[in-house]
Amino acid sequence: MNTAIRFEHVSKRFVLHHHRARSFQELVIRLLHGQGNGRREVFWALSDVSFEVKRGETVALVGPNGAGKSTVLKLVSRIIDPTSGRIVVNGRVGALLELGTGFHPDLTGRENIYLNGAILGLQRAEIHRRIDDIIAFAEMERFIDVPVKHYSSGMYVRLGFSVAVHVEPEILLVDEVLAVGDAAFQRRCLERIDQLRADGTTIMFVSHDLNAVRRLCQRALWLEKGCVVADSSPEAVVCEYATHSYAANAALAARREAFRHGTGEVTIEEVRFLDSEGRLRDFFSTGESFTVEMRYKAHKTIERPVFGIAIHRSDGVHVTGPNTQFAQYEIPVIRGEGVVRYTVPFLPLLEGTYYVSTAVVDWNDTQMFDYHDRLYSFRILPGCAERYGLVTLKGTWSWTDQKIG
Repeated sequence: MNTAIRFEHVSKRFVLHHHRARSFQELVIRLLHGQGNGRREVFWALSDVSFEVKRGETVALVGPNGAGKSTVLKLVSRIIDPTSGRIVVNGRVGALLELGTGFHPDLTGRENIYLNGAILGLQRAEIHRRIDDIIAFAEMERFIDVPVKHYSSGMYVRLGFSVAVHVEPEILLVDEVLAVGDAAFQRRCLERIDQLRADGTTIMFVSHDLNAVRRLCQRALWLEKGCVVADSSPEAVVCEYATHSYAANAALAARREAFRHGTGEVTIEEVRFLDSEGRLRDFFSTGESFTVEMRYKAHKTIERPVFGIAIHRSDGVHVTGPNTQFAQYEIPVIRGEGVVRYTVPFLPLLEGTYYVSTAVVDWNDTQMFDYHDRLYSFRILPGCAERYGLVTLKGTWSWTDQKIG
């Protein structure tokens, strides 16, 4: 059989309890006042979801928080059951989901390895044969005999991932929990996933790292409000999802009028970020072409307007503030609608989230026509050879073995 995972019209319902009584006394008082035990809300995490994953495929689940991605993984791992529909899973499942899933807090790391292995159907002798490799990969030799309730989140992740990938799973499920680990551990995890993929392991993982989705996967599923919106190649799904996210962010920005001011004689109607192909994006990689496009409307004739942007990192660091006047690029006059673009052929920014302000003023900088203060954001994805700081200098290294004397 070539099918590893199959969902057939699967739905999952949760009942959310709001203001639930915290004690018997509170419950009695609420009942006496006719308030019951709080308001109940039915929430459908998944609605009529169908898809199939072939053996050996690597599939990513993308989408916003609350879209149902983690619910899919929990259903595959049989932590929870569907409300309706049918799920077929063929093969041993290794899963790294929420922190500490499957760990008993009072047991040591070593004891939890044996416990998890037993849950996955391994004999004690099999676990014993692999335990040194599990501990070494997790770099937990010093703490392996300490109760896991004393572990940090990073230690949980390292040990959990190591167990999941060393039980020789036929299907590996990985949630965004990997983001908790440090950079070195994340790199080792990705290398291990590459190895498992090459060995024919079916892999399904949840990630907000769109660069990893494009690099690792053969397919991507975009979930939105419990439904499958797109199921295609990673590049196609990532671009579609990014465009949708950009539109949602733009709509949110449009409601933040408190961060916008000016006389209104010229208004910036729309701001977009484009890649080298002219596609809408709100994520980029270091070194890519990056364009800020400002669509404006001049409500009267304006001579020699100045258009500018400012970029701030998420921690408030002011990165740059170019404008047409600084660049000695004079726009003689504007009337009606038009477009101004600022293009960076090689974007030097390193990983992080950045906010863009846009402005249009008069030539003498005495009149602000329209100013949008950090209303727009984009993200630089990880992957550059340089990891720390603000920008890459595109420097090169050289070495000479020169003997002294």
